[in-house]
Amino acid sequence: MPLTTTRISPDWPCQVKTPGSYDWERSAAKWLRELVPTRYAGYPVFIRHPVLLARHAQIQVQNEIRVARTALQTARADLPGLGLHEGVIEHTIKLYAAEVMQLQHIARSVRAVTQALVEANRQP
Repeated sequence: MPLTTTRISPDWPCQVKTPGSYDWERSAAKWLRELVPTRYAGYPVFIRHPVLLARHAQIQVQNEIRVARTALQTARADLPGLGLHEGVIEHTIKLYAAEVMQLQHIARSVRAVTQALVEANRQP
């Protein structure tokens, strides 16, 4: 298998082997399957074509970012009505903010892996 020209970015997930190395696409698919609902990860077309799995993971993570941002933006207004103490509300807001940052990092990682898979599929 020829090596790809993809450079490993700081966002490259440590669970995924370097592009072009032995079994790297399998390690990428395994990591990507962890990012999508189980029922999607088992679809034969996603198993045969990891780049499709990567595309779905990108969509999944973007939707999770939207959900976390909505939860963060509405927490201060909505959570007091649930009878929660201010300390719990503040902790929850920090949790949502951290989750948005983590998801943004995952999204960058998925983009890097997707690009490497696309480049690998273009190799003769």
